Amino acid sequence: MAMATSSIYFSTPKTLSKQQPGVCKLHSLPFSVKIPARYSSSTAVVASATSAIEAEPQTKAAASAKVLPFRVGHGFDLHRLEPGYPLIIGGINIPHDRGCEAHSDGDVLLHCVVDAILGALGLPDIGQIFPDTDPKWKGAASSVFMKEAVRLMHEAGYELGNLDATLILQRPKLSPHKEAIRSNLCELIGADPSVVNLKAKTHEKVDSLGENRSIAAHTVVLLMKK
Repeated sequence: MAMATSSIYFSTPKTLSKQQPGVCKLHSLPFSVKIPARYSSSTAVVASATSAIEAEPQTKAAASAKVLPFRVGHGFDLHRLEPGYPLIIGGINIPHDRGCEAHSDGDVLLHCVVDAILGALGLPDIGQIFPDTDPKWKGAASSVFMKEAVRLMHEAGYELGNLDATLILQRPKLSPHKEAIRSNLCELIGADPSVVNLKAKTHEKVDSLGENRSIAAHTVVLLMKK
């Protein structure tokens, strides 16, 4: 049975752009690959076809030197809440009868954001770069960690695309403090408020978070190449 086919031509490096129905540009190669027309728009088939081709040495070298235009990082942190400590979130001192027990100031949000940035850059986590076994970090303001993470981000040639953070705690209510926290976070990162989002959730009185014995945070960041 005859099968309708369409051609995929390999020409422009680094880009995958659709020029006309059934024609996509990829890496420079002196031939085309025939595939069934019904699959011509499938990126999965394109990827499968290209992976089966023996690339020239210079093509392999170019691929290994590829710089990612975007990087995504996720951060998570949790601290136990105990009497006698200040509750600092995003660099803001929040009135509460308990605070985070930690080697530094225990800022769960900044620790989480730092880890997300370091993760996006493929670097060690905050505990390895600023170990709690080092006395110089005893009681340190987490803004110091944040400034170092931002410096590393810029040094690698990236800037913040956007940030989305979720704080999880039963008490206190963060509604009166959210804008102050967000504003300070933007200032520390050097980001426009439009790309920084902050949410707060309770844990429905479940486990240590819901029993007001701990506080946690999740953060996702998108870094963009300058």
